[in-house]
Amino acid sequence: MSDRQRSAYSLVDLGQEWCVMIKRSVVGFIAGSILVTPLAGQGEAQRKLTLADLSQMREVSGPEISPDGDWVAYTVTTVDTVRDRSDRDVWMSSWDGRRTLRLTKSKSNESTPRWSPDGRYLTFLSNREDARQVDQIWILDRAGGEAERLTDIPGGVSEYAWSPDGKRLALIAADPEPDSLSGADSSKTPKPIVITRFQFKEDETGYLDHRRSHLYLFDIARRKAEILTPGGYDEQAPSWSPDGRSIAFVSRRRPDFDRTANYDLYVVDASPGSAPRQVTTYEGPDMDPAWGGRPPAWSPDGKYLAYVQGGPLKLIYYAGQKLAVVPASGGPARVLTPTLDRNVSSPQWSSDGSTILFLLEEDRVSYLASVPAEGGPVKPLTGGRRLVGDFSIARKGNVALLASTPSMPNEIFALDSGEPRPLSRQNDHWLRSVRLAPVEEISFRSRDGTPIHGFLVRPLNYRKGSRVPTVLWIHGGPVYQFYNEFNLGFQLLAADGFAVVAANPRGSSGRGEKFSTAIWADWGNKDGQDVLAAVDYAVAQGVADSTRLGVGGWSYGGILTNQVIARDQRFKAAISGAGQSNALAGYGTDQYVKEYEAELGTPWGNTEAWLRVSYPFFHADRIVTPTLFLCGEKDFNVPLLNSEQMYQALKSLRRETELVIYPGEFHEIRKPSYERDRLQRYLAWYHRHLMPDRQAARQ
Repeated sequence: MSDRQRSAYSLVDLGQEWCVMIKRSVVGFIAGSILVTPLAGQGEAQRKLTLADLSQMREVSGPEISPDGDWVAYTVTTVDTVRDRSDRDVWMSSWDGRRTLRLTKSKSNESTPRWSPDGRYLTFLSNREDARQVDQIWILDRAGGEAERLTDIPGGVSEYAWSPDGKRLALIAADPEPDSLSGADSSKTPKPIVITRFQFKEDETGYLDHRRSHLYLFDIARRKAEILTPGGYDEQAPSWSPDGRSIAFVSRRRPDFDRTANYDLYVVDASPGSAPRQVTTYEGPDMDPAWGGRPPAWSPDGKYLAYVQGGPLKLIYYAGQKLAVVPASGGPARVLTPTLDRNVSSPQWSSDGSTILFLLEEDRVSYLASVPAEGGPVKPLTGGRRLVGDFSIARKGNVALLASTPSMPNEIFALDSGEPRPLSRQNDHWLRSVRLAPVEEISFRSRDGTPIHGFLVRPLNYRKGSRVPTVLWIHGGPVYQFYNEFNLGFQLLAADGFAVVAANPRGSSGRGEKFSTAIWADWGNKDGQDVLAAVDYAVAQGVADSTRLGVGGWSYGGILTNQVIARDQRFKAAISGAGQSNALAGYGTDQYVKEYEAELGTPWGNTEAWLRVSYPFFHADRIVTPTLFLCGEKDFNVPLLNSEQMYQALKSLRRETELVIYPGEFHEIRKPSYERDRLQRYLAWYHRHLMPDRQAARQ
């Protein structure tokens, strides 16, 4: 299943959310190569990682380069332990790397920095000073002064873009809640929730009603917003034409759109009362927002739009994503990567319009690539075993990157001579104070001979030839993969004496559509064999102690954990986070109704398929592994009832089990104290069952 408003994933999550992410890289893998090398100056490190380091790591995201290429704005998220929440602020670094400035210091989160076309102003989203606690657009004058609030949209702003002349903004704003307009007293009894939509739930949003998100035109001088797309549809991803006369956006403007992921590109004149024109007609998702990335991109001459074309609707999130261009006036689309069986995202044109840059996902890596606008060979622009997760281009061609490696959390880099050059150094000081375990790429074969790739992390101070307690950690998705990026959870386990083995089984992204679709309507079978083969590999290498094995994961990682322990009794401890064992319990209680019906059919029409993927629940009596279940109370992605069912089943069977519920949390656990609690419970559970002697000593 997929949730890819990938969300941003949690800093401390050992596995990513049940979601689809797009990233990639071209360099071939080298089996057994060591991927973590000491950071410059890391020889001074004096200590191992602890749970206290959760509040030390900084999350960098959202690079946005100024039009002249002299500055890069981005956001930095830190932990406010006093208020028990994360705090995200806007920073910027000069292109030469000599200056770094923090631009916002409010107690509210700021996000989505955007430069005005002349580079004088920097805008961002924040809910500061908004009684409704919805995001508005704020503006900073680089000449000096405090940030000023620009918009006052009752429903809040989710996305926006500057017009080329700098006088207007295109923005996406939601219809407000009716009570917020009437001034109703929030202390009074809430009105009943009336549901008539096909898909009526969404994680973090809650129950879906008939409010919509519309495209607005905002006049900066007059501080006035006018709606461009009234009606009963949701619009997303606004993008201005170079001449400022039109705005492209993404929508499902069709009857009963809840039942389909068939998104299309539309263009509307930047004048109220204009009728949107449908640009793409492909029977599949064009620029599906679930895959993330940047909005559709106009060519410099305004004649074409570059975008991401999905696969057949029947393949839902298993389908590959391709780079395409279409005339902005409408007409046949042209796929520029027709033979490239890898996912792409975030296309952006070069300043001269000759090439299109984009992110390209490969096995365990993601890199920046380009292709001629008329079609031709794909050219890698970055290499190395890293994850390039975002990028931004200036008018003169400067490129700023967001990138991570196994030894370094996300930071901002300049790409001006082929090799990324550091601009932000938000985590340097912290990294110099700790020791990290090496992260090793591994390759092995599954039971049926299929090559599977992944990672092995040995404990700190590992002595060659010694066998140690080992945790098999399973990623979410399922169409996702473990990348060459920093994973704090892996490092914490290694610092506590555990080896970690992490596989990218069939169903994962990064190795093509056939590899992803191999688990279609058959969860836990082939992918279960693949992750068990990773454990066999770790044992065969003389690292894993076969008598002290643990397993765990979050989201689909929790789902596959449940599948594994129902089929294999070798594990002495399991952790199932926001997982599911009975798919029948998910139908109508989570946000995946159209995906379920595409992959499994309806429960009454294809019962056999539903029972097949619900193997762990209907064979719960085969589970002997002590299992810890965890979930957010308000999770509509993989709701709490799924964890409750399995906890109840194992309790009925008198197996050792616990259920931990995080009040007020959704699929992603965000409150810092809960994140720490979750990891603390992970470590304690594995210690209790894989290192009982050390657990007793710790107590």
